[in-house]
Amino acid sequence: MAAPPDESPQIDKRSGYFGKLSPFPKDLGRRFALAMARDPGNAARPAATLLWRELGAVADSVARLSRPAMAVEPASDPQVVIMIPGFLTHPVKMRHFARQLERAGHTVKRWGLGFNFGATAENFDFVARRVCEVSERYGRPVVLVGWSLGGIFAREVAKRHPAAVQKVITMGTPFSGSPYANNAWRLYQMVAGHSVEEPPIETNSAEKPPVETVALWSPRDGVISPRSAAGWPGERDRAIALRCTHIGFSNGEEAIRTVLSELSAS
Repeated sequence: MAAPPDESPQIDKRSGYFGKLSPFPKDLGRRFALAMARDPGNAARPAATLLWRELGAVADSVARLSRPAMAVEPASDPQVVIMIPGFLTHPVKMRHFARQLERAGHTVKRWGLGFNFGATAENFDFVARRVCEVSERYGRPVVLVGWSLGGIFAREVAKRHPAAVQKVITMGTPFSGSPYANNAWRLYQMVAGHSVEEPPIETNSAEKPPVETVALWSPRDGVISPRSAAGWPGERDRAIALRCTHIGFSNGEEAIRTVLSELSAS
């Protein structure tokens, strides 16, 4: 596939490296109240021991630098991929992942917004435009790969613009069941500035996009409930169980190989 001329910088110039950070000082009291909100007590979450293991996954990311490069087979039908980072992470966190997809011959683009500080109507609109622009530039629908909260963006954009999306792959994304079925909801509410029950756009997160949608989940995820990330039949086309941590979705070999396999099947 011939590559079009290189496009403008992928990080939104309006927001720079750090994305659009909400002005904490103006409503700090309200955000603190959101962080201290009462737990409704109706959602199962990963055990604290699993959450602590996520720290080991961070160390493993560093140790990976000294390991031999993983073997990657060239793709027979290279895809155009947009990767969307998780909450409070930057696309740089998924750079190793993206490089392995590129080694297979796929074209990988960033989401264009720097750090992911949460859902806003403006951010959803920006990502939707980004997806449509990349699809038009390459003359084909794109594959959206979203980690954690990034998968929510991927699913919602695919609902809005199915003609621009070939496939959605979510990784540890809390799209099903209670929005409290995770260990990050209080932190999310404080940073994003809204309740997990009151997102800034009208949405039914469990509703399946009208394109092929695959959910990767793990029983070792220390942040997101496995059931919330796996979903139920009708909420996704397939669910694939991995054995990684939540952080492992962003750079682990098992997750990378699974996504490479899914891209080959697209």
